[in-house]
Amino acid sequence: MGASLALCAAALAVQGGALAQPTAPAPAASAALRTERAMSLPLANQIAAATVAACAANGYAVTATVVDRAGTVRAVQRADNAGPHTVGAAERKAFTSASAKAPTQAMMENAQKNPGAANLVHIPGFLLLGGGVPVKVGNDVIGAVGVGGAPGGHLDEQCANAGLEAVKAQLGA
Repeated sequence: MGASLALCAAALAVQGGALAQPTAPAPAASAALRTERAMSLPLANQIAAATVAACAANGYAVTATVVDRAGTVRAVQRADNAGPHTVGAAERKAFTSASAKAPTQAMMENAQKNPGAANLVHIPGFLLLGGGVPVKVGNDVIGAVGVGGAPGGHLDEQCANAGLEAVKAQLGA
């Protein structure tokens, strides 16, 4: 009886394989679907490490957070002696930059000059302080890096830009 079960299983496998074969060519890619580039975890870690190192070279103990295009955290590095507040600030700056696809320093300056943009501070999770910079591949924003802890948002932004410069070859830049 064991042999006949094996024979039946083999016959079903052959039939199942034949049934699984497509009878018509696969449809062309739908116009409703998009292809997006995504940041790998190793790249996110490299950006965070290079950013923290750039700030450390200038004597600043910071936290760097890297998020994907949706603002979800991919990597966090907190330097020794970085204040506990820097973790939240870095994450919110990265989220803000990824969401708006713009540097947070420019957003802050725009909100200060434009009363209509001043309401951006009321969006949950947004932090309009310098230090959030989009991660781009060409013109596509694939995430952002946020930095907190240097003595000024403009310095946080310089560190973020230095971190991105360190990996620009991997971004196709």
